Parts: sequence; C-alpha cells; structure tokens
Amino acid sequence: MSVKYRLIFMNFMQFFVWGAWLITIANYWFGTRQWDGTQFGLVFGTMGIASLYMPTITGIMADRFINAERLYGILHLLYAGVLFYLPQVNDPSTFIYVMLLAMSFYMPTIALSNSISYTALKNSPNSDVVKDFPPIRVWGTIGFIAAMWLTNLTDSKATEYQFYIAGIGAIVLGLYSFSLPKCPPQRNTEEKRSLGLESFKLFGNYKMALFFIFSMFLGGALQLTNAYGDVFLDEFKNVAEYKDSFVVKYSTIIMSISQISETLFILAIPYFLKRFGIKQVMLISMLAWVLRFGLFAYGNPTDGLWMIILSCIVYGMAFDFFNISGSLFVETSTSATIRSSAQGLFMMMTNGFGAILGSFTSGWAIQKYYTHDGVRDWHNIWLAFAVYSLIIAILFALFFKHKHNSEDVAQVSH
Repeated sequence: MSVKYRLIFMNFMQFFVWGAWLITIANYWFGTRQWDGTQFGLVFGTMGIASLYMPTITGIMADRFINAERLYGILHLLYAGVLFYLPQVNDPSTFIYVMLLAMSFYMPTIALSNSISYTALKNSPNSDVVKDFPPIRVWGTIGFIAAMWLTNLTDSKATEYQFYIAGIGAIVLGLYSFSLPKCPPQRNTEEKRSLGLESFKLFGNYKMALFFIFSMFLGGALQLTNAYGDVFLDEFKNVAEYKDSFVVKYSTIIMSISQISETLFILAIPYFLKRFGIKQVMLISMLAWVLRFGLFAYGNPTDGLWMIILSCIVYGMAFDFFNISGSLFVETSTSATIRSSAQGLFMMMTNGFGAILGSFTSGWAIQKYYTHDGVRDWHNIWLAFAVYSLIIAILFALFFKHKHNSEDVAQVSH
C-alpha cells in the first residue's frame, strides 16, 4: 500500500473514533442517563482542558524520547480502554473525570496525526506536502461522517454502544499505527522552546490580542452545536406530530450534513479569501454562525425541515471560514521565529479556552434559564446563541482593523 493510502486510512480512523460519540453523547447523557444539564457542559469542557496541556507534553515526548507513530498508537490504545470503561460509570461527576482522561489521550493525537502525515510525505519520493495533504486530510471528515451514520443506523445514538464502536475503532487504529512510516525523535531544541510561553508575548500587540480574544469567543460557539445539535433534533420525538418523522429517527444523519458541507466549503475558501480578504471572510463566518443558530430556532421536522437542512449547510461556512482564514491571519501577521507558537496559541484559544467557555457557560445557562420541568426551550436557546454570535460579529466589525492584501493569500499558497 502506498504512503498516501496508508495516511488516508489513518486520517479516516482518526476522526471515526471521535465522530462515533461526539455528536450523540448528549442523547446518552440526557435521554438514557437523565443526568443534570449543568454538568453536561463539563463533558465538552474536558476537550478544552485536555487541549491546554496534553499537546505540549506529548510533543516534547515525541521530540525527545519516542517515535511519533508509536506514541500515537499507545495513546489510541489507552483512549480505547477508557471508552470501554465509560459505560460502567453510573455517576455524572465520575463520568466527567473519566471523560477528561479519555480526552487527555485523544486530543494530542490530532496534532500527532498531522505530524506523522507531514513527515511521511516529506520522506516519500514524488510527494508534495502542500498538494497531497489536503486530499488526505479530507478523509478525516469522511471518517467522522461515517461514524455518525454507523451510530445512527445501528440505533446506538442513545446507548453505550457508541463508545464501544469508537473503542473498537481506536484499537484498530492503535495497532495499525505501529506499521506506519517511522517518525523518530528530532531533538529540535528550537521547536521545544516554541512550545513554551513565548507566544503569549503576542498579547502585547493590540491587533493580535484582539484576534485571539475573538478566537476564544468564536471557539465557544462551535461547542454549542457539537454539544446540543443532535439532542435538539432527537427531542422533537416529545412532540406528537413529529415523533415518527425522519428527522427524529435519523437525527445524527441529518447533523452529518454539517460535516459534508464542511468538505465542500473548503474548496471555496481560496476564492473568498482572494475576493474579500481575511477580515471579511472571518466576518462572514461569524454571520454564518448567526444563521446556523437562527435557522435551528425556527426549524422543525416538517414544514420547517428546510431551515434545519440549511442550518447544517451553513455550518460548513461558519466552521471553515474562520479556522482557515484565522490560521492564514496568524501565518501572515507573525515573524518566522514565533509563527509555530502563534499557531499553537490560536488553537489553544479556540479549542482550549474557547471550548471551556462555550461548554461551561452554555450548560449553566440552558439549565438555569431555558429548562422548565425538565423540558428544554430550544427555540429561545438557539435564539440566545444567535444573539451571542451577532454581538461578536458586530464587535469584530467595529474593533478589528485589517487591510486586505491579496499577496497574503499568495504567500501562504506557495
């Protein structure tokens, strides 16, 4: 098997073992376990907490002590073990701690999978990283979608079997990892320094500080749909006229339209960046989040089905446009000596602090203000999230100053 096909399988499984439960865990928490809504926000918060420290620790380990592909395999086997244990937990507080352990093993594998892919492609004759990696990486999204469909079609979205599906996949990936091309430690002291606190000096720059703060708030918006999107659709079963609808039966498949849209909007990013510039594209992303939540607020499984589907399509623009253009902004706004750490800080603000902010505050707000006698007021929940995104967009448009330069796009493209 060629290197490209081996990496395609790795990327497919990397996100398969996440997608099997990420979108459906709310159904297990609320529907099967019937646990408290406030604590559920902590489940998604564990991803942010793990993202704050584990990539640094595993990065140093791969840099100094152990081959990256071996560490990658070990982490997935440990992740699988924790997933198999999760269904045995009968207390929500303990469940959160166990989930934090699972995320501590899983979250650093995202960066390691990219590192393994880059190394393997660079060492492979006739391979071009810039040209070959994106078509490989898109199979990760396809793996995520495949896992969502499998979980839904096997009626596992509200049961412990979603964790078993992910766990079995993680074992397969973990064992497979030991056959991947060797990625020995580089012992690069310059890279080790970039993993420290040097990047936080960027907060001394007004524009960069503002950008990272907005990244954090927008990172919070992403967690809202990951945490509550599927359970929102599933709870239409409590309304008599909707209980037998396609949306209720196959809510996870409906939600997977979001990931399908994501793969398509990636192709549109170069045009939008060249035509409108980085700031405008990021602003489009924020307004897309307003649409995402607003359409959910007014959608339903019958005459409002088009709103639900359109909301899922808009998600691709909301997610991709900020992440890709944000990464481009960091790439073109920092010097080469701190560019790597700046990209790390961007990820930390979105997937770390942003995830924690979105998970904790949304769980608390939904339980306190939008849940009455155990019934969630989804219409006002989504409207509140839409207003939140609109406020961010308005503030971003007013305070973030950046002049469009088409050469910036060309610089990164080459």
